[in-house]
Amino acid sequence: MSPSPGPDGRQVFEILVREHAPMLTSYLRSLMGNDSAVDDLFQSSMVVAWKRLADYDRSRPFGAWLRGIARNLVLEHTRKAAAARHESPEVLDELDRRYDSFSNGSKSFSERADDMLRCLASLPAAMREVVELAYARGLLLKEIALSMQISEETVKKRVQRARLALAQCVQDGSPQ
Repeated sequence: MSPSPGPDGRQVFEILVREHAPMLTSYLRSLMGNDSAVDDLFQSSMVVAWKRLADYDRSRPFGAWLRGIARNLVLEHTRKAAAARHESPEVLDELDRRYDSFSNGSKSFSERADDMLRCLASLPAAMREVVELAYARGLLLKEIALSMQISEETVKKRVQRARLALAQCVQDGSPQ
């Protein structure tokens, strides 16, 4: 009996895509918010990656290469749409740095995201609410203060404390 052949290029690509799909979706949502173009940009990124797979340098992380493709497509999309929200290369550079630091380590993106959700759930309700309003819904601090009927300074302090608690929780690996 001869040994079975290893996976072909298509199978390897499918495995890499499955591993990196949550990260890429999150990256695109970070750039585009709830824009309906996120799904289209995700699909376009995958098509471009498939077509350019021969150009991929295997000595570099696949996720960063995939984000580079998505980044270029987002820039093209925002130029065409004349949307100035995240067009700045500086914003994109900073977001890439943050995703690179988030993806370093032995845990997958999905595992780290799950850790963050567990830590978020462990926050006191008041902190959790300001995080939800500020980061998930994108409200300004002033809007949060009005909706919660508290001062803007109180909102700032809660957000600051929540961020510190989340960072500590994720770093320690357990909710406080």
